[in-house]
Amino acid sequence: MMRLILRHETTLFALILFCFLVLSYQTQHFATIENILNQGRFLTEVGIIALIMTFVIVTGGIDLSVGSILGLSAICLGVFWKNFGLPLPIASLLAVAVGTAAGLMNGFIITRFRVPPLIATLATLALYRGLAEGISQARSVRGYPDWFFVLGQGELWGIPTQLWLLLLFAALTSFILGFTTWGRATYAIGANETAARYSGIKVDKVKLLIYGASGFASGLAAVIFVSRVSTTRQDMGMGLELDAITAVVLGGTSIFGGKGTVIGTIFGLILIQVLKNGLSLSGVRSDGTIVAIGSI
Repeated sequence: MMRLILRHETTLFALILFCFLVLSYQTQHFATIENILNQGRFLTEVGIIALIMTFVIVTGGIDLSVGSILGLSAICLGVFWKNFGLPLPIASLLAVAVGTAAGLMNGFIITRFRVPPLIATLATLALYRGLAEGISQARSVRGYPDWFFVLGQGELWGIPTQLWLLLLFAALTSFILGFTTWGRATYAIGANETAARYSGIKVDKVKLLIYGASGFASGLAAVIFVSRVSTTRQDMGMGLELDAITAVVLGGTSIFGGKGTVIGTIFGLILIQVLKNGLSLSGVRSDGTIVAIGSI
């Protein structure tokens, strides 16, 4: 019982409840159903990326390029649809494919050339953002059909459509990390990569797939993002990697690898969003919100 109480996730959950109660007292607009569901919309893109970032960091790696991959995928979505004249569903699938390919490129550089993940993804952060800016030529793409906005602005049974997708993604990643061979291999690599190799785990293959999955999550988040804001811009996803990494580390995942849970990442995401929204509604300036998150 004591071990359960002292778990990092339990502490985070208690902190979320405390912040929720305090902020609810500070402003009457915070604890409304409408506001909570609306925050779920804003949480989805970074949430999907953070869930896969948990796998990346559990292996002892890092992916700084996820925001740039989101921006590149979003630009490609607009170009495939507007410039190439492809049907929007095909353009969306190709945008996700671009994100996946970018993630696999990260994994290839890291596993084939033994470049540290921090250096490799710092380089591709600049590379992919530069490609997005070069392809877009500072032009945005608008005029998407109304049915496309269902993904980012619609509702299903009163709950935002993308929030259902985030919940499904959370359940899937939690099961994979906690109950599958791939999940156990992820923990083993993060705990001791050399020992994992000697035990027969195909370390390079697992890493390659994880970074590919990170790119896939960024591409999927890009499609949802475009659907939510109704336009495509070259600066989409800028700084998003920091939000995702903050949520994962706040959720208890060790930056040195070998330790972490999906539920911890979810609690980290919720706590950050609760503080951002609640403090904003309470009249606290954005710099004060950053200080509060940094302190926690």
